[in-house]
Amino acid sequence: MNFASLNLSPALLRALDHAGLVQPSPIQTEAIPAVLQGRDVWATAPTGSGKTLAYAVSVVQQQVLRPRQTNFRRPVRSLVLVPTRELAVQVGAVFAPLAQAAALKLAVVYGGVSINPQMMALRGGADIVIATPGRLLDLIDHNALRLDDVQHLVLDEADRLLDTGFADEWQRIASRLPPQRQTLLFSATDAGPIQTLASEVLQTPLRIQAEAMQWPEPEIHHRAIAVDEARRIAVLRHLIATLGASRVLVFVATRYACEHVARRLEQAGFTAAAFHGEMAQGTRQQTLDAFKAGQVAVLVTTDLAARGIDIAHLPVVVNFDLPRSATDYTHRVGRTGRAGARGEALSLVTARMQPHWRLIQKRAQIEVPPEVLPGFEPTEVAPPAAGPNDGNGGIKGKRPSKKDKLRAAAAAAQASEPGQR
Repeated sequence: MNFASLNLSPALLRALDHAGLVQPSPIQTEAIPAVLQGRDVWATAPTGSGKTLAYAVSVVQQQVLRPRQTNFRRPVRSLVLVPTRELAVQVGAVFAPLAQAAALKLAVVYGGVSINPQMMALRGGADIVIATPGRLLDLIDHNALRLDDVQHLVLDEADRLLDTGFADEWQRIASRLPPQRQTLLFSATDAGPIQTLASEVLQTPLRIQAEAMQWPEPEIHHRAIAVDEARRIAVLRHLIATLGASRVLVFVATRYACEHVARRLEQAGFTAAAFHGEMAQGTRQQTLDAFKAGQVAVLVTTDLAARGIDIAHLPVVVNFDLPRSATDYTHRVGRTGRAGARGEALSLVTARMQPHWRLIQKRAQIEVPPEVLPGFEPTEVAPPAAGPNDGNGGIKGKRPSKKDKLRAAAAAAQASEPGQR
């Protein structure tokens, strides 16, 4: 099957052909016809599945099929909500050539920058708006746009939207949307709050379980390095220097660690930069662009860059701090080895984090025993097992709950009473 078989407009087909896109991915093959039939869609879609193009093509094609009724104002007929500024820019880049081919006006709006240029860009309206929820509400409060005419709503990375406090913002946005509309929901998971949100916003949706596009098998070499806590910076410097990689993406746990590690690497002579959510949007975009262009060799980041950001030809990812879960590990290392390219994923494992690393391996279905680097032999010893629950590594959702602890304490007290044997 190719895009021509999906009955798309000639202008869209030319735009796709110009981008070198001829054959749709599995999610595009399933989603585009369903969306063009007017159905709601809920897709569980990982990075690399082609989901953004799936809904972008569908949304633009529907506007081509149903032109707006007036030339004097462009009502917002398609709204795409995304959780982060970087994802808004990335989604906008996918939409831009399609919207241009169809003579549609596209607006990409997000916080962290001045609202005035975005208000100016929205004068006369826009056919398609891609927005982060907070900035969308700001623009509504400034009377810069209205949602009365929205026909197509897309919630992209919906699980991350909920993580960022979207539930409260959604109530304000939903109250301004027309009840009769088509809704497309994309998420990486299908559990917990996502199911509640899906039941609220979707009407008899087509359910799609998407897989990543079938590139040649990615060649990602996983390594774990045993290291003392205090020597992680030294080991990181050694690895960067000896790997000879043009670019290295380093993941840390906190904003403070992000700034600290980047500063230490700069002091050691590397071109390094920090990248986290508390930076101004202009600075974030400039930093990311510099890293993509090779002007910055080492980007130290929080999980902000673990999903939704595409960095082509990235050779090395380093987990300076281990991720909280196996899912986060998969997203982090998935920044390398993309489109069939080779990649290397290294994780620094201290003695304290060995139980956590064992659980990540188990759940990620990998086997990567920590190795020792000559000259950096660790001296710290792993803490003793605390009991039957030891080894959960602090994974969120797997630690004993308060009720579990109370039950265990009550059982121990009962067992210790005389006459209970």
